[in-house]
Amino acid sequence: MTLGFSIQELENGSSNYLSSSDIQSFCQLESEQLTSQYPIFFARIVYHDNLLKNHQEIIHYGQDQAPFSQKTLAYLRSEIWLTDFPLALTLHEFQLKDLSSISYICPIAYRNQKPEYIQILTHEPLSKSLQLYVKRSAMLLSKYVDIYLDYRRQKTEIQLLEDILHRVGHQLRNSLGLIGLYVHNLCLGLENSAWQEQATIIGESIQDLDTNLSELIDCGQGTKLRVTFQDLRSLIVESVKNLQPLINQKKIKISIPDTSTKLKIDRLQMKQVFDNILSNAVHFSPNSGTITCSWQVFQDEVLIKISDQGPGLSKEDLQKIFTPFYSRRRGGTGLGLTIAKKIILDHQGSIWAQVLSESGAQFSMILPRTRIIN
Repeated sequence: MTLGFSIQELENGSSNYLSSSDIQSFCQLESEQLTSQYPIFFARIVYHDNLLKNHQEIIHYGQDQAPFSQKTLAYLRSEIWLTDFPLALTLHEFQLKDLSSISYICPIAYRNQKPEYIQILTHEPLSKSLQLYVKRSAMLLSKYVDIYLDYRRQKTEIQLLEDILHRVGHQLRNSLGLIGLYVHNLCLGLENSAWQEQATIIGESIQDLDTNLSELIDCGQGTKLRVTFQDLRSLIVESVKNLQPLINQKKIKISIPDTSTKLKIDRLQMKQVFDNILSNAVHFSPNSGTITCSWQVFQDEVLIKISDQGPGLSKEDLQKIFTPFYSRRRGGTGLGLTIAKKIILDHQGSIWAQVLSESGAQFSMILPRTRIIN
């Protein structure tokens, strides 16, 4: 007896699993596999779909089993027979009214004050091996539902950030276009004037801002990720070099491990993440402070930490740190960390902030080492 998907495949995040399957077809497959095992002749799976915002049901009958009447199905759906709420992933027998068959229930989880479960009807008691099979099926389905819910939440969050970036980009581009037009007219009016050179520099700066804005808008489109294998340490060292004047001015020490690892990432976008986090760390660090970069490599992912010895983060900061337009830096746009989180999410990773026990703040990121799903 084998299941269509293994738990290891789900935990490792099979790209085919996320891109070609949905929860309904997965439950359908599970119910078919259950009813293919004698003496199981009926399988009913109830689960929560957070995209549709309600509980869904999949029913499958075994071979040669006639469908139940609407009255019987209504009785099963009423759940009045569910007189107890057993622990998740444990198999229990329940007595059903007017049905001579044996009924088993294996809860998957309890979400939104309603149970999710696998219900099966059998001609005779299940053997120990079949009981284990049903519980393993429930375990696999529970893992699928958890990953599905996380995936949907992440997609929703990415979509929200994309909308924000596009709106901000549109507003900024309109303003830059207007400023550029005035600068162009100013350059024409200052011909042969000593001020023309400065007006020209302003115009060139506007062009640079427009280019950066295009890159910013590109960050709002996960499909534009250009992933290649990159050396993590080299990327962080490059970000540190760009901040070297301020680092030298504040006499800050940067601690970076000698070892490194390769990541399959979009180099320019991920550098923007490190630029932003390190820039904040340098800004909030005291004179002669230390910024510590570290990473821990696992089989399929890497945990990256960047910490400083600054004033740390308040409770409000922790709640709003990745919220658009929230900033503690004077003159800050409040978009840097929002964009950083968007980029991390596009790479199928996660990022969070925390306060260190002694002092300072720490930003942690988890990134897959090779797998990127668009």
